Amino acid sequence: MAELPARAPFSYRDDPAVPAFEDSGPVTVMDGDCALCSFGARMIARFDHAERFKICPAQTALGTALLGHYDLSPDDPESWLLLYDGQAYASLDAMIRAGALVGGIGHALWPLRGLPGPAQDWIYRRIARNRYRLFGRSDMCALPDEKLKARLLLK
Repeated sequence: MAELPARAPFSYRDDPAVPAFEDSGPVTVMDGDCALCSFGARMIARFDHAERFKICPAQTALGTALLGHYDLSPDDPESWLLLYDGQAYASLDAMIRAGALVGGIGHALWPLRGLPGPAQDWIYRRIARNRYRLFGRSDMCALPDEKLKARLLLK
C-alpha cells in the first residue's frame, strides 16, 4: 500500500496552503479528467445513501493543496486520496476503504485488502498509469448529475 507521510489527524486544517472545506464526512481526491475516476465518483454519489461523501477533483486548488499536504502530486497518475475521520489513505487502499464506506456494491473491492501491500501497489500502479489509454478521458465536472453535483468540492 502506498505510504503517506505520518501526519496527525486533520493536520491539513493547520496547513495554510489548504483552503478550509467541509470535512465532516469522507472526502475523496481523484483525477477529474479520468473516465475511470469519474465513474467512481458517480458510483459514490449513487450508492452513498447517507450522502456523507464529498468528491474533490485533483485539478482544483483544494485538490492540489490536499495532495501536496500528503506529498502527492495531481500530475501523478497514482494520486488518489481518501480522508476519513482526519486520517489519509492513498491509492488502492483509499479505493477499498471508500468502497467499504459507501457500502453495497462498494464492498466488492474489500477482498483486495487481503493482498499484500506490494501486490496492491502493483495492481493499482498498472491501472493508474494506463487509465487514459484503457478508459479514456472524461471531465467529471462538465455535466454532473444532481447527485454528483451536490458532492463536488470545486474550490
